[in-house]
Amino acid sequence: MLSQDELKTLVGQAALHYVIPGEIVGVGTGSTVNKFIDALAAMKDRIPGAVSSSEASTQRLQSLGIRVFDANDVGELAVYIDGADEIDGRGHMIKGGGAALTREKIVAAQARRFVCIADESKRVEVLGRYPLPVEVIPMATQRLVRQFATLGGQAQLRLKDGQPLLTDNGQHILDVTGLRIRDPLAFESEVNQWPGVVTVGVFAHQRAQVCLLGTSSGVQTLTY
Repeated sequence: MLSQDELKTLVGQAALHYVIPGEIVGVGTGSTVNKFIDALAAMKDRIPGAVSSSEASTQRLQSLGIRVFDANDVGELAVYIDGADEIDGRGHMIKGGGAALTREKIVAAQARRFVCIADESKRVEVLGRYPLPVEVIPMATQRLVRQFATLGGQAQLRLKDGQPLLTDNGQHILDVTGLRIRDPLAFESEVNQWPGVVTVGVFAHQRAQVCLLGTSSGVQTLTY
């Protein structure tokens, strides 16, 4: 039986198949993506570089000699490769466990194809088992806590070292439990309109077209 870390390594390496030589690749954030970044170093001389969704990924890419471009300086990306906290049978995801959801959604929207890399524990029938991250403007926090309560959700401010965690954008994160998101497209559209929400961690409008799922029998390729 492979460990979760070994499964992440497998899908990270498998994602290299979707990187197009000569083209800039979109790169996500998180422990699974770190495995992909490490694997990407082996073909760094065959790509111009990457657009990164977080400061952490930028630092890792640059440490391996991979050039990082500003998203504003490039056009459409061929592919964006990122992990997920949950993914359902249609390629809809919950993301944001690493607090990079807003930049992840921006880079995903810039790419023609989203390839999700995940281990089989992330596959669900209905989104909502994993706490839903929502990036918010601090002055709206308590009003948004109350608004999620009307949907049956319990929202808590994410802390780091006893203080509100700050995203790369200087905002806060609410983690919402108690939700079952049966219509991810409608849910994402609604919550993104709430005043004070920067973005919600439901990726339905920017869903995955491919998921490389690490399983006990190897990497399973799912297409949507």
